[in-house]
Amino acid sequence: MFNDTSSLLSFLKTRKSASAKAMGGPGPNPSHLAEILALSVRVPDHGKLAPWRFIVFEGAARGKMGAELSKIWAKAHPEHGPEILSFHQGFLERAPVVVAVISTAAAHGKIPVWEQQLSSAAVCFNMELAAQAHGFDVQWMTDWVAYDADAKAAMGVAAGEQVAGLIFIGMSTVPLEDRPRPDAAALTTYWGRS
Repeated sequence: MFNDTSSLLSFLKTRKSASAKAMGGPGPNPSHLAEILALSVRVPDHGKLAPWRFIVFEGAARGKMGAELSKIWAKAHPEHGPEILSFHQGFLERAPVVVAVISTAAAHGKIPVWEQQLSSAAVCFNMELAAQAHGFDVQWMTDWVAYDADAKAAMGVAAGEQVAGLIFIGMSTVPLEDRPRPDAAALTTYWGRS
């Protein structure tokens, strides 16, 4: 996608996330998605452990999983009515494709779990960049489904695994808005510099 360094710099200076709540189609076709996933794993990975994996929700699978999430929410919150349950039913249908990035980090004699988890976060952001480079809009989020034991089990997340992110990929139905960005200089200390 980037022909030279200046176009990569330009992209990074203007990159912004979309809102999954305002996302529609089209999403990546199988070929695009395969390339997005292949690019996503080009991240720092101490020990070459590949401490992550993907679960893809597309087509009717989004609604089927949404029905499970709605049941799980209803069981935990019986006081909630049809409107809230419908919201959870449609959670994964906000975008044509949703990829769950699963951290499979585990104890290792040499590589700390924290470094493995950081690698999973790098995969999430690389996936955002890869999807955006293909012309799609993206949001990386988690929400309750990333932390609820029953929801994780329903998605196929094994005990000991964590959801590093849900990556919603599609096309924004509204213009993307930038947000105020932190001042990098105010957050930077140069050790030993007087």
